[in-house]
Amino acid sequence: MTYKEIKNNEEVKELLRKGNEALGVLGYTDHSEAHCVMVAQRAAYVLKKLGYSEQEQEIAKIAGYMHDIGNAVNRKNHAEYGAILANELLKNTDLSVKDRVQIVSAIGNHDESTGGAKDVISAALIIADKTDVRRNRVRLKDKSAYDMHDRVNYAVTESSLKVNVEKKVISLNLQIDESICTMYEYFDIFLGRMMMCRGAAELLGAKFKLTANGSKVL
Repeated sequence: MTYKEIKNNEEVKELLRKGNEALGVLGYTDHSEAHCVMVAQRAAYVLKKLGYSEQEQEIAKIAGYMHDIGNAVNRKNHAEYGAILANELLKNTDLSVKDRVQIVSAIGNHDESTGGAKDVISAALIIADKTDVRRNRVRLKDKSAYDMHDRVNYAVTESSLKVNVEKKVISLNLQIDESICTMYEYFDIFLGRMMMCRGAAELLGAKFKLTANGSKVL
């Protein structure tokens, strides 16, 4: 089972579609297939830059793509639901038990309310997921209806994740329009996630740095 194969799996695609539809009704930002593709690619990018194997990169991509399938069941405990669903979906593939369990564990530990980095796969997934902050994650609706999550994401006009191999630093660099969202609001929403990224980076033998509008803030 490869990332390409799981990305074309109709059951996984439908779980992601249904989960994103349900979150839209609840007022959440975009958690579509596009988000999951970005998470998959970023997770592999982080591991590649830090010298991890192609096999580990591939496993991280599969976990990244599947990480939000649990939203189709319920937003609450979606990481745990997603892990159970992923285990069932992957059980009859040619993945080794070790690789399958790594994917399941990473998915089950990616939410900041109950999880945390336990190995390199879960660490890469956490960093990739929690750093996906961008304007086009906000769903199309009247700006007067934006909640704080919408405003925070909409205020981010530029976002990039970089890995400095020599210094072993993983950096999230943001440009934030403070007329839309104050830095206080940003940290009110994202501080827990950024601290989760710091722990994940440490497990990978690196440091996590956040810059906003050119200034280091974490």
